[in-house]
Amino acid sequence: MTAAENVCYTLINVTNDSEPPSEVSLKADLEKGEIKAKTEALKKVIIMILNGEKLPGLLMTIIRFVLPLQDHTIKKLLLVFWEIVPKTTPDGKLLQEMILVCDAYRKDLQHPNEFIRGSTLRFLCKLKESELLEPLMPAIRACLEHRHSYVRRNAVLAIYTIYRNFEHLIPDAPELIHDFLVNEKDASCKRNAFMMLIHADQDRALDYLSTCIDQVHTFGDILQLVIVELIYKVCHANPSERARFIRCIYNLLQSSSPAVKYEAAGTLVTLSSAPTAIKAAAQCYIDLIIKESDNNVKLIVLDRLIELKEHPTHERVLQDLVMDILRVLTTPDLEVRKKTLQLALDLVSSRNVEELVIVLKKEVIKTNNVTEHEDTDKYRQLLVRTLHSCSVRFPDMAANVIPVLMEFLSDTNEAAAADVLEFVREAIQRFDNLRPLIIEKMLEVFHAIKTVKIYRGALWILGEYCSTKEDIQSVMTEVRRSMGEIPIVENELKKEAGEVKPEEEMTATPAPKLVTEMGTYVTQSALSTSRPSKKEEDRPPLRGFLMDGDFYVAASLATTLTKVALRYVALAEDKKRQNSFVAEAMLFMATVLHLGKSSLPKKPITDDDVDRISLCLKVLSECSPLMNDIFNKECRRSLSHMLAVRLEEEKLSQKKESEKRNVTVQADDPISFMQLTAKNEMASKEDQFQLSLLAAMGNTQRKEAADPLASKLNKVTQLTGFSDPVYAEAYVHVNQYDIVLDVLVVNQTSDTLQNCTLELATLGDLKLVEKPSPLTLAPHDFANIKANVKVASTENGIIFGNIVYDVSGAASDRNCVVLSDIHIDIMDYIQPASCTDAEFRQMWAEFEWENKVTVNTNITDLNEYLLHILRSTNMKCLTPEKALSGICGFMAANLYARSIFGEDALANVSIEKPIHMGPDAPVSGHIRIRAKSQGMALSLGDKINLSQKKSLS
Repeated sequence: MTAAENVCYTLINVTNDSEPPSEVSLKADLEKGEIKAKTEALKKVIIMILNGEKLPGLLMTIIRFVLPLQDHTIKKLLLVFWEIVPKTTPDGKLLQEMILVCDAYRKDLQHPNEFIRGSTLRFLCKLKESELLEPLMPAIRACLEHRHSYVRRNAVLAIYTIYRNFEHLIPDAPELIHDFLVNEKDASCKRNAFMMLIHADQDRALDYLSTCIDQVHTFGDILQLVIVELIYKVCHANPSERARFIRCIYNLLQSSSPAVKYEAAGTLVTLSSAPTAIKAAAQCYIDLIIKESDNNVKLIVLDRLIELKEHPTHERVLQDLVMDILRVLTTPDLEVRKKTLQLALDLVSSRNVEELVIVLKKEVIKTNNVTEHEDTDKYRQLLVRTLHSCSVRFPDMAANVIPVLMEFLSDTNEAAAADVLEFVREAIQRFDNLRPLIIEKMLEVFHAIKTVKIYRGALWILGEYCSTKEDIQSVMTEVRRSMGEIPIVENELKKEAGEVKPEEEMTATPAPKLVTEMGTYVTQSALSTSRPSKKEEDRPPLRGFLMDGDFYVAASLATTLTKVALRYVALAEDKKRQNSFVAEAMLFMATVLHLGKSSLPKKPITDDDVDRISLCLKVLSECSPLMNDIFNKECRRSLSHMLAVRLEEEKLSQKKESEKRNVTVQADDPISFMQLTAKNEMASKEDQFQLSLLAAMGNTQRKEAADPLASKLNKVTQLTGFSDPVYAEAYVHVNQYDIVLDVLVVNQTSDTLQNCTLELATLGDLKLVEKPSPLTLAPHDFANIKANVKVASTENGIIFGNIVYDVSGAASDRNCVVLSDIHIDIMDYIQPASCTDAEFRQMWAEFEWENKVTVNTNITDLNEYLLHILRSTNMKCLTPEKALSGICGFMAANLYARSIFGEDALANVSIEKPIHMGPDAPVSGHIRIRAKSQGMALSLGDKINLSQKKSLS
């Protein structure tokens, strides 16, 4: 049996480098050595016994020469020794020597030193032999009246365990402890005594609680916690008792201990669904989140609040507490803030949206120009998204939110500014009454925009929605301001020629102006000197982007100029003004084309951008009605359609969420009457204390899938052959961060196998926690060996090893059976997750490891293949269903998942149906996987390769 299978009370560190001493030398040290030598010898004996050695010859030596010693270290080690040493003969009878040990412990229970008394009482809790305990009972009872609380509280524990295991030794234990509890003053002793009464005689515990229910708030926190547990268990088993104790739970919500408040709030929610109870519990949770400094505690309590919200009747109560929940935003931790904002957004209603928006606006303003914390930018982004969602759901709020948010378009953090821009684009399309305000604000901040992506988006919005002559003129003024003096090429060359400094002239040869066959200017110098930074700072923003070689913004500018020019022509009646405006727009485009073809920018203009600008020039020169319609109507129609589809998707997902939460009651469902309900039916809900205990021990029961192949047998791996002398198979049980291997070892020979050891090694991010202990297997006997393996990351790990053993009576070397490899499936660590398109693109660009998998399958339908991949890899499809619907010869979809270690995995499925090969042709194409770590990308690729083909069974 390994340590994993036994109940473990004491952890002992064993040094592997020391040689095991002989029994003779140990005996000599224990008999004649000094105290220090005896201590070391006793430690070695304990370690040897733990390793499976049998040392019967030393038992009497220890009783004679070590047991009478009064040294505290020796006494402490002896407690461990008597705990692990075999106390019975092979036929189950108690060893005669143990009577002497029993007498020694009776004396220790009457020892004047309280530490020795208390330690001995703790040791007695671990004894499982009633013959040893029987003579000690009077001494244990006497310890209940000892002056020191350490002795008294351990005496209570000893009485409790003895009563639980051997009730006949102390049949009056509940009565004894009840009397002790009534007169006891120490908090820890009262807690232990009350704990015993809960488990041994609940009625007495309730009687005691009834007598002092008004003083509960004055008790220590450890006793209060036990009282909460008792009330929960009593009301869980007998709901009619709720009215009796609910006031006590209300009082405990005011406890000074955070642990008591947390447990009391959780218990109150299970006992009552009245709005006052829910409100009191929620308020208690919020106070805990604000006052506790540990972020883990904050997240756990936030999860409890989110669980409360999931109940439809509780949601209404929590909506009144939204402003209190927002107080949690004072926490600097981003994860806490993220959960808080999501919770507040889920609870927002028309009654509290105004207050919510005011608080969020204040928070956004606070983040402005604050760079002390690294998460400030991400927090601002979260706030922008929350305000965006509020404005979409409650359009009346948009007018208050937009002016504040548009200040952030000039922010250096592109992610937050991009979110603001997306919000503005949606608002200007949806809310016609806000267009003048948005245009005005956009023109105000336009010159201050620092990032090219935001600049492009702002240009598009201005070009699309400026509909009055004044606004169009304002846009043109801003473009002139951003472009600087034109033509750009001549102006830049003049600057170059006029601002060359004397020191530069000494290090670089003069730069003569040359004209190429195309008529563009180029410069030539012996050394390429970097341009002064001051000059770059002086450049207007648009010119700066163009000089950096970013001509995509020029294509966007051309489109904007075309739209506003076509609109201006329709609005202005004066022909001269029309021509002047269009000519200026065409001049801007021509000068950009000229600049792109010159060698001044860091990168030349791309052919795509040239084509776009040329097309816009052609449209302006011809001014055909068709082009006017495409530029001024079709673009907006496309945006409107995209926003409508997105809104529909959001409504659909919200509907699914609400359907999940709504408790549906069918017309023919039986009505439950409390008075007629059987006891076992009333206790149908799980005991929360029991569940949390099981979760802490790692024994949570997972619901097995209905598919019989997904049962435990599916995870059994055969490690050796049926003809091997030792047969072994392993059940691989995957917990969150560790793997337990339960290995069945069968001796198939007629010999006794001694020191049968399972030796394991790992490959990948796996680590063996403990070395399994050696076993002795009788002929045709079997045993189970458990081994724990820790997992550090999502990577395909391999566990390999062998079984070594000695044959009893044989003189040959140790025998060895090599085991098959155990491959750890990464699917146990990957969970579906979702992210926005922008985040997906950003991660796709950042992740350096890519694994390209060629599709090789027998599936003939594109949708069926995609669903098969999603099932096999635990990934989530980010591409909307509408984009994948319909019959088409090809399909492209983005998949995303996250491991429990926080690693992201991206995949792009690009598949097609080769029509020329007939209707039964299999799907072909590629799947590209990207991840931050090589192991994740390779492991996911291997998984897809293994599961691509659909089984025909």
